[in-house]
Amino acid sequence: MNSHSQSSSVETRPGRRYAFFPDLVRFVLAPVILLLSGFFTANFIISGSYTWPGTSRTLALTLTVLILSREFVYKEQRSRNLAPDRAWSAVLYSCALPYVIGVLVMLALWVL
Repeated sequence: MNSHSQSSSVETRPGRRYAFFPDLVRFVLAPVILLLSGFFTANFIISGSYTWPGTSRTLALTLTVLILSREFVYKEQRSRNLAPDRAWSAVLYSCALPYVIGVLVMLALWVL
């Protein structure tokens, strides 16, 4: 047996099938989670009832959002051999923008 025949059976072909989950996270899950977390964080800040359980939930939510943004959006874009500025723009559009929209929705509802 030559080594070429063994390596060709183990090789994986990059394709659209393998990019489904990262794209699902970037374009669906991350924006929805960040939109809701921005909404609930703004709700906590506006409410003025700063109890320890509420504060700890908000801090845990913030940490979760930061980890989601870094691990599942930024690092995935970097693993696709994109430039760092392209990876940061993915974080901006998939994570930061939905978070700000969630905060603005809460502020709009609070004002009304």
